[in-house]
Amino acid sequence: MRTLARRALALLSTTAAAIGLTVALPASPATAADCAAPWASSSVYTGGNTVSHSGRNWQAKWWTQGETPGTTGQWGVWADQGTCGTGPGPDPDPQPGTFVVSEAQFQQMFPNRSSFYTYAGLTAALSAYPGFATTGGATVSRQEAAAFLANVSHETGGLVHVVEQNQANYPHYCDATQPYGCPAGQAAYYGRGPIQLSWNFNYKAAGDALGINLLANPYLVERDPAVAWKTALWYWNTQNGPGTMTAHTAMTTGRGFGETIRSINGALECNGGNPAQVQSRINNYQRFTGILGVAPGNNLSC
Repeated sequence: MRTLARRALALLSTTAAAIGLTVALPASPATAADCAAPWASSSVYTGGNTVSHSGRNWQAKWWTQGETPGTTGQWGVWADQGTCGTGPGPDPDPQPGTFVVSEAQFQQMFPNRSSFYTYAGLTAALSAYPGFATTGGATVSRQEAAAFLANVSHETGGLVHVVEQNQANYPHYCDATQPYGCPAGQAAYYGRGPIQLSWNFNYKAAGDALGINLLANPYLVERDPAVAWKTALWYWNTQNGPGTMTAHTAMTTGRGFGETIRSINGALECNGGNPAQVQSRINNYQRFTGILGVAPGNNLSC
């Protein structure tokens, strides 16, 4: 078919030339640049070295090792050289009910996680907050997913811990002055799940929002993966904590990752309270945005 089409075009050009007409033949499709050798986190690159990553070529501005192309990092070491190979094509906005993190990427982020923290449990929980990681376009959605997972990774040691490890704290998480008291027992409201939900009033508020009686049965958060993920999404999307906005708002309005830290544990970590803990969260976030192939944006610290 292609040969016949070329012959027809050639005949059309010849005939047109004979009667003095000009025929504009269709241009050949543009060919994307060849992809350079894939970037490797363990390799050392110097100024001018070119690598490929996430369907694009990147050129190092100076010496670098372990800084993912496509992330701004501290110095913005990689210069974008454009699409290579066939290219990834347009990046559509994610839709409610889908998740911008694939199961393979989730496994890459948490290779040593507890079997309790399933990908299926996470995706089943997304329906509780359909605006999570679907707001603001593809880049913002991936940044929000990375920010959420970076913070829960920090809270749980890489999704290893399902319940709080310091059992001495358990009896202290019951505020008996609340009118509903602590029906599950004085020591039943310890930290659980990806965000380490604790205190009887938080279990009641999360349960009320999710339609689950967590005040009476807080143990669901350590027994049902979807419920555990829902409590983390509840906090992320609806609670300011010690901050001035929800973490969801911070990521979807350009306030940056640092504001999510403030909303989760800013009273203890931000403003110089514990810079090592803040840096641990930032390191997680930069690693996860690298896996998702998106720049981390500005305002990473609090």
